[in-house]
Amino acid sequence: MPEIEVVLPKYLQIAGYLRDQIVRGDLPPGAEVPSERDLAAMWRVARPTATKALQALRQQGFVEARRGAGTFVRDVSPAAPRARERYERAAAMGTMYSDVERVEFPFVGIVEAPAYVAAQLGLGEGERVVKRQRVISNEASGPTELSTSWFPAVTTEVAPKLLVAERLRGGTVPHLVEVLGLRGAFARDQVSARLAGDEERLALGLPNPSAVLVYWLVVFDSEGGPVEFDEAVYPQERWAFRQDYPITV
Repeated sequence: MPEIEVVLPKYLQIAGYLRDQIVRGDLPPGAEVPSERDLAAMWRVARPTATKALQALRQQGFVEARRGAGTFVRDVSPAAPRARERYERAAAMGTMYSDVERVEFPFVGIVEAPAYVAAQLGLGEGERVVKRQRVISNEASGPTELSTSWFPAVTTEVAPKLLVAERLRGGTVPHLVEVLGLRGAFARDQVSARLAGDEERLALGLPNPSAVLVYWLVVFDSEGGPVEFDEAVYPQERWAFRQDYPITV
């Protein structure tokens, strides 16, 4: 029989929230993490619970304690947030990107759909699609992600802003939810690795050859029809996806 998913302990929920802030860049290397007392007050938990949350982050290598000063974010291996984390940030803060990130648009326009894009969007090969290409860079570490969003060209009849080379508040998915009136929309992720193409190496400043991590996200309406396909490409030295979950025996 199916079982109800076990909720993570409170201290891991707190640690996960702080870890996501670190990954997104909201808490950059060297930033001070809220104290045990502040975390206990913010999350309405006992002081020992906040202590365990900070201990978990130290064990995972994200923060370090400095005697008499507090707890600070370590300069860990560069990371890039996954799409779900960006959408959660947009819902909470109105933007998908942190203050240390810069977004540039190498290309925005209508093109013929490559075969793999047409397949993900349920279109015929060569049909017209919107291509929104973005390079996301971190002030400290340079390009972190080449992200391309694809939409059926007819979508621009109700969402013309997709053809404007500028950031949409909250991201393209919330914009489509608003203009298309989507209800019950859901998304599907898949991750793979491959060698970077010429365009990807140029955008991310990578040598030839270079392996990259590729993240596909397809957004569906409530009837299961695809409305958006995103392809995010990350340099190989960046891990992008991490999840904590309880193990039951």
